Amino acid sequence: MMPKCSISGKEVQVFKSLNGIRQLTEMGRFKAWFLDQFGVLHDGKQPYPGAISTLEKLSSHGAKMVIISNSSRRALTTMEKMKSLGFDSSLFLGAITSGELTHQYLHRRDDPWFAALGRSCIHMTWSDRGAISLEGLGLQVVESVEDADFILAHGTEALGRASGDSLPLKLEDLEYIIECCVGKKIPMVVANPDYVTVEARALRVMPGTLAAKYEKLGGEVKWMGKPDKVIYQSAMAMADVDACDCIAVGDSLHHDIKGANVAGIQSAFITGGIHASELGLGSFGDVAESTAIEALISNCNAHPSYVLPSFTW
Repeated sequence: MMPKCSISGKEVQVFKSLNGIRQLTEMGRFKAWFLDQFGVLHDGKQPYPGAISTLEKLSSHGAKMVIISNSSRRALTTMEKMKSLGFDSSLFLGAITSGELTHQYLHRRDDPWFAALGRSCIHMTWSDRGAISLEGLGLQVVESVEDADFILAHGTEALGRASGDSLPLKLEDLEYIIECCVGKKIPMVVANPDYVTVEARALRVMPGTLAAKYEKLGGEVKWMGKPDKVIYQSAMAMADVDACDCIAVGDSLHHDIKGANVAGIQSAFITGGIHASELGLGSFGDVAESTAIEALISNCNAHPSYVLPSFTW
């Protein structure tokens, strides 16, 4: 489930409600657009109505577009997924994902925190969605807490095995494993900080839920992705822009919008994604009441610059 946010006590920042992306584009203010995928461009199974044509129109206006996602998949896999859903991958400069960042940091080990990690890990991965490969990282997957140097959380469906196979497990089984890890004080690397994601209009639990529980139990967690500013900084480097020249578009106040706030960039909140039920929205394109939006952003202490029902022109 999506955790509740605490009320910050701050005055709610004023946002501007828009009907579509066209109004933002015609301002001519933003050179680069950092786009979340799940809940904005597609629902994991198919594109949202108007998303493909909106991207094409943005591109025709000279926008530099980068997908920034908390997906635990590598960037190349993300672009292949987009192409399979009917998106023109050539419209994007590329993709930066939590999975890609995690792979790079584990491979390079030039960051002091990652340099101090051992090589033996308990690997939490996917089964129905396809397990995440650790090839090229020089890691040893172990199945005993006593043998582990750290936990690597890519998914919430299975436990990786030393043989290379994966053992499907229920979420509560994985939660039991991390409870056992707390006493050993081993760190966790979470390669998808999302708590939930939209999948075919339903919500699926993501690794961020496990990481949040581990942190609450006293465990140390390295969050690789939104809302940490590292993913936004990587996107700005890819697009060769400064913070004042870009805007992030996302459906999660916890991750997309709060992350943009941390990175000091403008943001557009799509209300029809993971917060749709909280905002009382039933169908794609429904417009949320401004009072409901104001209450939600106040509770989450995440402040969008703009609010739109969907990613449409």
